[in-house]
Amino acid sequence: MRQPSIYLKMRVLGAIDNAQGKSRHDRVLNVAAMTFLDEDGNSRQFTWRTIQTWFYRYKNHGITGMSPQPRKDKGHVRKATPEELLEAINAARPHFHNNCTNKYAIYRYCVENSLLDPLRIAQTTFYRFIREYKLLAPDDTDQNKKRLAFSMKYVNQLWQADTMVGPYVDTGLGSRKQARLIAFIDDASRVLCHGEFFFEENVDTLVKSLRAAFYKRGVPEQLLVDNGSIYCSQEITLICARVGCILRHTAVRDAAAKGKIERFFRRVRDQFLVQKLDLSSLDALNRQFTQWVENEYNATEHDGIGMKPIDRFGIDLSRVRFLSPSEHSDELFFAEANRKVKKDNTFSFQNRRYETPADLRDKQIQLRYARYRSDNAVSPTVIIYYKGQRIGPARLLDTVANGLLRRREQA
Repeated sequence: MRQPSIYLKMRVLGAIDNAQGKSRHDRVLNVAAMTFLDEDGNSRQFTWRTIQTWFYRYKNHGITGMSPQPRKDKGHVRKATPEELLEAINAARPHFHNNCTNKYAIYRYCVENSLLDPLRIAQTTFYRFIREYKLLAPDDTDQNKKRLAFSMKYVNQLWQADTMVGPYVDTGLGSRKQARLIAFIDDASRVLCHGEFFFEENVDTLVKSLRAAFYKRGVPEQLLVDNGSIYCSQEITLICARVGCILRHTAVRDAAAKGKIERFFRRVRDQFLVQKLDLSSLDALNRQFTQWVENEYNATEHDGIGMKPIDRFGIDLSRVRFLSPSEHSDELFFAEANRKVKKDNTFSFQNRRYETPADLRDKQIQLRYARYRSDNAVSPTVIIYYKGQRIGPARLLDTVANGLLRRREQA
């Protein structure tokens, strides 16, 4: 059930004045026992703590304090994943003698060197993850696992994707921040489909790089990723389902399952990052990386296939399935939400009211929208789908224009 509207909250607060009770707290308790009807006709009941919170918000901030505020960390991972912990541990262990397994020492080192954020991973949680996933187990425990060297027969049958920690880059604000590389590699041809450095590793940056990879090299049949939180997000699952790509996940602590992308990252460290790079901005770093990929990596003979990756990709070019050249293709990468259209053919989304382009009263519809909009945009672009069919973009409700239109019709 959706969040109560401001109108419903004000009705609840208005009931406090007429409720029985000698004190305000007693009246709030009586209001908590009442039942209210929302705009959809559903019966709603609220706890006294919720009502009391609304009361103080209205008292201190007025009607603006009653509006639900978006989360400040929206789009960012709130908790660390086992994959991130393993990466931090592997970076910390070489700094200890005799391959130290002291959990407290490793945790303290990771926090002091900004490998882990203590706000995202507490010390007790760090210990629990180590115990559950055996993150400090010797590397030779995986040697008994049977592995077979494999390669896909055709290009775009399987892509491998992962994230690598990159160099520190100027942010333009007088500080430096460590960049992260998100990359996709084709299993059969070893072509780097797309790679891009970002300051943040979140769902938005992954969607941006995935969109560029699909437009550049086509849509793969399968996408192999790890269990990082961004790779398990609902957005990525929806995008892969829309384009007809199977999303596969490796087991925890099984980096060897994505051996080709890991080997590419090693090549990036050994050949690209050792160069004298311009780290004055993220755009400058990405321009140099793209040039290195296209002129050196993709255009140099690969030992594993005995030819240039770009030439091997071109052999199966006729089999590659590109996104259709439609103006609506970008909607494949939008986020999704469900709404029910009201009797006046409107619906609410992100504290705004919209009108549907067709008569969809009392219908359950799906919305597709860009997760973030530019600062200049008044409202996000919202596309309406009904039973899998694209209906069209929604428009902001303009009650004044609707009133003028009604007068013309009556005239």
